[in-house]
Amino acid sequence: MTSPADPPPEDIAALKAALAAERAARLAAEAEAARAQAINSSADALIASLKLEIEKLRRTLYGSRSERKARLLDQLELQLEELESSATEDELAAERAAVRAGAAVKAFEHRRPVRKPFPAHLPRERVVIPAPESCPCCGSQRLSKLGEDITETLEVIPRQWKVIQTVREKFSCRDCETIAQPPAPFHVTPRGFIGPNLLATILFDKFGQHQPLNRQSERFAHEGVELGLSTLADQVGAGAAALRPLYELIEAYVLKADRLHGDDTAVPILARGKAETGRAWVYVRDDRPFGGTATAALFYASRDRRAEHPERHLARYTGILQADAYGGYGHLYEVDRRPGPVTEALCWSHARRRFFELADIAASKRRGKDAAPISPIALAAVRRIDALFDIEREINGLPADARLAVRRDRSAPLVAELEDWMRAERARLSRLAPVAKAIDYMLSRWRAFARFLEDGRICLTNNAAERALRGLALGRKAWLFAGSNRGAERAAVIYTLIATAKLNDVDPQAWLADVLSRIASLPQGRLPELLPWNWKPESANLAA
Repeated sequence: MTSPADPPPEDIAALKAALAAERAARLAAEAEAARAQAINSSADALIASLKLEIEKLRRTLYGSRSERKARLLDQLELQLEELESSATEDELAAERAAVRAGAAVKAFEHRRPVRKPFPAHLPRERVVIPAPESCPCCGSQRLSKLGEDITETLEVIPRQWKVIQTVREKFSCRDCETIAQPPAPFHVTPRGFIGPNLLATILFDKFGQHQPLNRQSERFAHEGVELGLSTLADQVGAGAAALRPLYELIEAYVLKADRLHGDDTAVPILARGKAETGRAWVYVRDDRPFGGTATAALFYASRDRRAEHPERHLARYTGILQADAYGGYGHLYEVDRRPGPVTEALCWSHARRRFFELADIAASKRRGKDAAPISPIALAAVRRIDALFDIEREINGLPADARLAVRRDRSAPLVAELEDWMRAERARLSRLAPVAKAIDYMLSRWRAFARFLEDGRICLTNNAAERALRGLALGRKAWLFAGSNRGAERAAVIYTLIATAKLNDVDPQAWLADVLSRIASLPQGRLPELLPWNWKPESANLAA
C-alpha cells in the first residue's frame, strides 16, 4: 500500500496495479469491520438470550415475584428479538463484504439454536427440481438415481375470503298453486351476514389476541374487504348472545366446585367521557392438583370493587375459596351466612412475595445506594416457605387423601416451626420495621394460611386465578378500556369461553368456529357436548 505522500506512478500499468491494491485493501478493511460488527451483534444477542433464560429459571425456581418481573420478561424478549434481527443483518452484511474482499477475510457465521423439525401434522408439498438429462462431466445419458436431498421450507397460505351463497329454491304446485320453499337455515348473526369462521376470528382476535375492532377493520380493508367498526361491533354482540348458553353452563359447572380460586384486577371502563376503574373478577375451578381433569374459568365484570359483587357471584356457594386477603370476601366467611359459610384459604405466594421484596438481592443491587438493606429475617422466611413449596411439587396430582397424609407428616412440623419462629422474631422487631408488616400479614391470618394442613384439596397458592387474569392484563395495554358496562359484561362472557378452552388445551378459535356453526342445531340437552372438555370437532363426529 502506498502512503499519501508517495507520488503516483507515471506509467498506466503501475497506476492500475496501485489502484487495485488500494481497492483490495479497502475491501479487506470493510470486510474486517463488518465481521467485527457481526461478532459484536452476535455476542449481544447471546447475552440477551442468556439473561432471558436466567430470569425464566428464577421465576421457575422462586415463583412469580411481582408484576414488575413479568414486565421485565416482556422487555427482555423484545430486546432479544431486536438483537437477533440485528445479528442476522450484520451476518449477511459481513458475508457480502467477505465476498467482495475475496479470500482475504473469512466470513463470520452467527451461531443459532438448533431448530426443531416442523410439526409432522403439517401437509407436505413436494417441489422436485428437474434432474439433469446428461452427465455434466462426460455428457453420458446413462444416469441412475442414488437418492435425494430434501430441504424443508415453512410457508403460510394467505387468508382467503369467499362469499357463500345459500340458495333456497321456490316451487309451485301445478295442482293447487301452493308455493313451497325450504326454511332458511339458522345463522349466528342477523341475516347470515358473517359466517362462523369469520365471527370466531373476530371474537378471538379481539378478546384472545387483544386486537380492538378498529384495528381489525383496518386490516380487513387492506385485504380488500370493507367491514366498518359498527358492523363488527354488531356481530360481536350477536356472537356473544349466541354463546351465552355455553357461558351459563360453564358458570354452573364452576360454582358446583368444592374449591375455587378467586381473584380480580382493574379494568378501566369508559363512562361519560372519562374512564372509571372497574373490576374483572375470575373464579377458577381447577381440580388437577388432586387428580381432577376438566377445568374452567368464570369471569364477571363490575364498575367498582365493592364487597357486594363477590357476595352476589358466590351467593349460593359454600365450598373453599382460595384468594388473597381482600376484605370484600369477609361476609362470605361468616359463620351465620346463608346458605352456609365459605371456607377461607389464603395464598402463600402472596405472603412469600412480601418477604421476597425485602430479600431480593438482585433488585437491591440495581437500586444502588437508594436501596433498602437486605433483611436477613425476610431471607430466612423465604427459605422456610420454599421448603413447603418443595413438598407441594412432589405431591401435585395425587389424590386429596394422599396429599393430606404427606402434609401432616412433612409439612405440618415445618408450619409449626415457622409460626414459632415468626412470633419470636416479631417480638424483637419495631412495629415500623418493614419485615414486621410482612410477618403481621401472616400471623393475623394464620389459621387461613394453615388450612391446607386440614384438607388435601386446598392448594398452597392462588396462581391458577392469577394466570387466568394474565391475558386480560396484557389486553389492557392494547384496548385501554372497556367501552361501557355492557361491553365489560360481554367481554366477561367471551373471556370465560376463551380461558376455559385454553385451560383444557383446546384451540379457542377452532373451538369457537365449530361451536358457532353447530350451537343452533343441537337440542338444549346436548349443549354440554360443546363444552371444551367434552368437545370433539364436527369432522371427528362424522368419522365416528
